[in-house]
Amino acid sequence: MKDKIFAVLQRIGRSFMLPIAILPVAGLFLGIGGSFTNQTMLDTYNLTSLMGPGTVLNDFFAILNSAGGIVFENLPIIFAMGVAIGMAKAEKEVAALSGAIAFFIMHSSIGALIKINGAPDLSGATTSVLGITSLQMGVFGGIIVGLGVAALHNRFYKIELPQVLSFFGGTRFIPIISAITYLFVGILMYFIWPTVQSGINQVGDLVIKSGYAGTFVYGFMERALIPFGLHHVFYLPFWQTAVGGTAMVNGVLVEGAQNIFFAELAAPGIQHFNTEATRFMAGKFPLMIFGLPGAALAMYKCAKPEKRKVAASLLVSAALTSMLTGITEPLEFTFLFVAPLLYVIHCIFAGLAYMFMHILKVGVGMTFSGGLIDMTLFGILQGNAKTSWINIVFVGIIYFVVYYFLFSFLIKKFNYKTPGREDEDVEVKLYTRADVNAKKSGEKQQDGKDELSALILEGLGGKDNLSDVDCCATRLRVTVKDSEKVNEAILKSTGASGVIKKGQGVQVIYGPRVSVIKSNLETYINSL
Repeated sequence: MKDKIFAVLQRIGRSFMLPIAILPVAGLFLGIGGSFTNQTMLDTYNLTSLMGPGTVLNDFFAILNSAGGIVFENLPIIFAMGVAIGMAKAEKEVAALSGAIAFFIMHSSIGALIKINGAPDLSGATTSVLGITSLQMGVFGGIIVGLGVAALHNRFYKIELPQVLSFFGGTRFIPIISAITYLFVGILMYFIWPTVQSGINQVGDLVIKSGYAGTFVYGFMERALIPFGLHHVFYLPFWQTAVGGTAMVNGVLVEGAQNIFFAELAAPGIQHFNTEATRFMAGKFPLMIFGLPGAALAMYKCAKPEKRKVAASLLVSAALTSMLTGITEPLEFTFLFVAPLLYVIHCIFAGLAYMFMHILKVGVGMTFSGGLIDMTLFGILQGNAKTSWINIVFVGIIYFVVYYFLFSFLIKKFNYKTPGREDEDVEVKLYTRADVNAKKSGEKQQDGKDELSALILEGLGGKDNLSDVDCCATRLRVTVKDSEKVNEAILKSTGASGVIKKGQGVQVIYGPRVSVIKSNLETYINSL
């Protein structure tokens, strides 16, 4: 049971990555646009004549600001579609469309009930969702839709209906069942979500009141869950929901630490960014820019002289990646693989980094990672008065020194086989999540057999003969590389009522159930 829950949570965490992946470019637009339309920044660097109001550059940066803001304003539907895609086992484009439809219908149902019965008696309960007056569900609303649609999709995308309704079978059934389901989910949410929202707000209040100790625990857990792939599931509620706090920005109630930061970034007149929000982000900067490069230097210095050159080429690249982009897997998984104690220490220092940034009132947010790119956009360019970014440097230098000396001492004391310290016959390498997973539980493969799809594939000349597979209402439409390899007799033996060949185009007529046949065929091909 625990293994199943863990596997599901891993899949959910991976599904969050698709919508999260858009945040860096949106943040880049918002960061650059917000910075270069900020009059204080323009005055500070004497750029008003070049980029001030009325100039072409100012107009361009205003467009960038708007383009980035629209993504953060519409994250719920992005999550609805992204999570549906990530959790769907096949036919992912159908899951995405169904997610969007279900999202609209759920909020429209809630909006209709608000018109009929009025808004719930809860502060900030309602908001505008794509022009619909609905409940303030945030990305939770999108996740509820995405997970539910994916479950319906995986259960029904191969469904075969009675002959009279067979046109609506297979993937065509998914938008239909999603729409019906989320009509009633919307009705249900109108009555139960205010209670849920009240509970979330109370959890958020508890987190805020936990102070520096709570910030330490957050930072520790965020790093500790990375080996399990569950860190996205952990930090997302803090970044995107009221668990991470609420704030009034320009007269609008904003929920979630990241949303608060970017709302303030786009708002004029902010004196200092809300550190109760950035406490869930700023701690990454000392770790990624200073701490882990210090660990990389320690590993290099501890390498055998004859292997240092090879180790350096790997470690310098990994350290620069961590510093610039905040992508830390090559370094973290290397010492997790060879020396788990170092990873435990790293998690403790992560918690402390978040706590120190909170204590020092650092107001630097981020899109996805804690590298120099985000620090420059959301810290340095915004000015120290608004962000206190210089404290990152002071703490970071200490982190670099501590990581270097502590890791050097422990590597030598326990003779950890970090890159360059391996035995003579062992390759010098950095490790990845796949190496850790393989070491922990081994690789598992599942073989499945679909005899009908195997026969259809044989009739079409095999996997290597296919260029494209699709279907219309009644026909499997295939583009092949060599039509001479197509065997009509085999295809007709699969239940096809006819086979049409025109050049490299082949149409196999199966009737309304063809969408199910196509889905099974694609699943079978992908399993080979």
